[in-house]
Amino acid sequence: MSYMRPGFVKFSDFDTEHTRFATKYSLHLYREGGIDEDVKVKGVPVLFIPGNAGSYKQVRPFAAEAAYYYHDVLRRDRNALHAGKRALDFFSVDFNEDITAFHGQTLLDQAEYLNDAVAYILSLYHNPARSKRDSDLPDPSSVILIGHSMGGIVARTMLTMPNYQSNSINTIITLSAPHARAPISFDSDIVNTYKQINGYWRNAYSQRWGNDNPLWHVTLISIAGGGLDTVVPSDYASISSLVPDTHGFTVFTSTIPNVWTGMDHLAITWCNQLRKSVVRAIYDVITVHRPTQTLQRADRMRVFKKWFLTGLEDIAEKTLPQMDPRTLLTLEDNSNAIISQGERLELRSFGQARKARAHLLPIPPQGSPEGRKFTLLTDQQLDDHPDSKAKLEVLFCSVFPLQAGQSAALFSMNMDLSGDSSGSTRLACRNASKDVIALPASTRTSKHAFDEAKPFSYLQYDLEDLTDHQFVAVVDKATQPTSGWAIAEFSTSSESVIRTSIGLRRLLAFGLHMKLPASRALMTEVKIPALHSSLLAYTLTLGKRSCGDSVELFTPLLRQYITDVHESKFFVNVKEANVNLHGVAPYMPPPFKAKGGSEGLSLQIWSDPICNSPMEITMKVDVLGSMGKLWMRYRTLFVPFPLVIVALVLRKQFKVYDETGIFMSFSEGLNQSLRRSLPVLLLALTFLSTSLAKSSQAPSKSSSSWWFPLARGNATEGIVDYTKNDLLLGSQDPFFWFLVPLFGVVCTGICVAVNYVALLLTHFFALVYSLIRAVPPRQEDGRRTTTAFAVTSTRQRIVTTSVLLLLVSTVIPYQFAYMVLCIVQIATCTRACRVARETVCQTTRGDGGGALLADLWTSYSAPTPTTTSTTTRTPCSS
Repeated sequence: MSYMRPGFVKFSDFDTEHTRFATKYSLHLYREGGIDEDVKVKGVPVLFIPGNAGSYKQVRPFAAEAAYYYHDVLRRDRNALHAGKRALDFFSVDFNEDITAFHGQTLLDQAEYLNDAVAYILSLYHNPARSKRDSDLPDPSSVILIGHSMGGIVARTMLTMPNYQSNSINTIITLSAPHARAPISFDSDIVNTYKQINGYWRNAYSQRWGNDNPLWHVTLISIAGGGLDTVVPSDYASISSLVPDTHGFTVFTSTIPNVWTGMDHLAITWCNQLRKSVVRAIYDVITVHRPTQTLQRADRMRVFKKWFLTGLEDIAEKTLPQMDPRTLLTLEDNSNAIISQGERLELRSFGQARKARAHLLPIPPQGSPEGRKFTLLTDQQLDDHPDSKAKLEVLFCSVFPLQAGQSAALFSMNMDLSGDSSGSTRLACRNASKDVIALPASTRTSKHAFDEAKPFSYLQYDLEDLTDHQFVAVVDKATQPTSGWAIAEFSTSSESVIRTSIGLRRLLAFGLHMKLPASRALMTEVKIPALHSSLLAYTLTLGKRSCGDSVELFTPLLRQYITDVHESKFFVNVKEANVNLHGVAPYMPPPFKAKGGSEGLSLQIWSDPICNSPMEITMKVDVLGSMGKLWMRYRTLFVPFPLVIVALVLRKQFKVYDETGIFMSFSEGLNQSLRRSLPVLLLALTFLSTSLAKSSQAPSKSSSSWWFPLARGNATEGIVDYTKNDLLLGSQDPFFWFLVPLFGVVCTGICVAVNYVALLLTHFFALVYSLIRAVPPRQEDGRRTTTAFAVTSTRQRIVTTSVLLLLVSTVIPYQFAYMVLCIVQIATCTRACRVARETVCQTTRGDGGGALLADLWTSYSAPTPTTTSTTTRTPCSS
């Protein structure tokens, strides 16, 4: 939860002279009460863009955190001020809660207005009467954007608009924004708008030279909430098909250090842990010494990786190889322990020697078994600050050959552990604190990864990163016995990596069962390439024997991750975990780099080696959880599929009516359709979806090479088809062929249920109508009364329909017209039901009921009113 004292300043002078949407939208500046109440701009401009039906006040959590962080921390830090850190001026836009998810033109209007707003915001810093910036600083030329939901799409749209000022935007952070495809695909305007926007971005990054790319200096970070976001599937937040890794990435909130939890669609804007990470990342990329107000693109990407990724990813950058040795470590020849090659260092307490003590691990020589790496896990904080009270320090050292007396001039820190001994060894060392990876603490009392507990510190280096070093020095700096622990070792890939070859069918049928050996590495990784689909959920059970009399330092810690997008989930004190992922999802466009296949799910397990007992891993499919995943990914399919079934029933009804003159009921028509036409349709769709999936898996030139032209020579090679997953189930995996008949059965049941609900409502309304209208529908001679049904001529119908179409296309919203149409149809069915009670003719009720069901389903799927018109003709009246 986040707290703030908001204050908003509306820019009334941002009027029609600046933008044609001034009467519709408005621009506001946020100020935090008691902290920063000055209405003049003085820092770095940041513009918050709300999403679909969102409020400009959603900027409050980020703006308040930025104000407090600068006021309490940065303004007192001389190094930060010298580096160009200043307060953030947060602006926000009031869109009057416009609906952008269903209307493409509204999205374009907002983007045009925001470009005008950016130009106006930048002009404020040029006006001495509106700005309090130092005169010796360059005026800002760009604005940082933060977009929530559809606001993130509007932010990307701004760069495609004619009124966009070049280089006025270079940093975009989006929260739960559906970048890959439109959240609702029923409106052709929004679908076409998405195609234009995404096409522009892909074309920009397909240019061979940076000078030809208008987005070369733009960084885009997409943050997704994960499975808790039930408004927009987080698969759609992926930008892998839009932006190369050099310019942006997608990350889930469960991945971000010290956040480690998923979030729903609204909580992502006010979650305290996330807003702190976002604000601190923004402060790290800004500098008022440059007109762009930000660091260069490569430096920005480095900062965002540091704040938003775990540090365990392949693209994570290590700082150790680029550092210079700054610590001279002097050791007494016989007083410090040297761990034998291949042994593990285990410190289960600190300060036992009552003085600082170094433990040296020899680094294996190059050419050792492939995949060897160094890992260290501790519950202590690793810090390189000279005044730090940290109990532990990790240094990577090499023998220092110079003579005594030269160390003070060459090194900023001298750590002498030799005492009064004349014989000593000197090592030139680099501190590894900047590469520390934070992991959630896992103890017997831990329940969730996001618990407020001091995280573990973890270091991991490949042997190739340590070529310039000979020793790892783990320095116990405590001078008194104190609690704490540290475990360090070198391990090979054969010891720490297990790759399973189990297939998806076998896993679904029998589950996965495996046992990790007792003498395993500190961190063991299990790779399961077959698990890559986002449509399935699993239950994982971790079983291990008790440690006996030994007290384990920490309980097992589990990380599940996939590399397609940066999604990691941590489970502390794990015994059982619900595993689900956002991997290969339906209807998603392929990425820039077409891989041979997904690397699948990986599990990393940290366990205390003291237990020296095997660990059993069991994984089974979670049927109920998988049904939820299917609903989230295919919920839009439950609109057109029932409409197809209703259309088949109407076809059968009209066919029988043309042959016999009797219009059967919807229930009878559905029964006859189930005997032949519907099974044939489902069978045909099943074969078609399987054929499409297999054809998309076939090797092709475009799928075997990277189309991104910066990495190849010919700009015409490797064209990727971004629409190949748009048909039917939208999946390339033929394993899911059974979804077509499954959805057919479910949608048939939905149609049956809706039909009976409609009949129940119709009979209820007919009963109420008969009580209100005492006039009988038929006279004593059997003739219908004039008030039972009004018969209109064909000419009158044509005129009425033409007038309605004209009004809908010019004045009346089609949603309102459709609502009126449904009400009229319900009234028609109600009167038809009353008439049918007095006669043996059932055709009127059958016709009206079928048309009513068609209206109900069309209301969810039709983008224009012309597709929703249905007849209200009653055959009994002729």
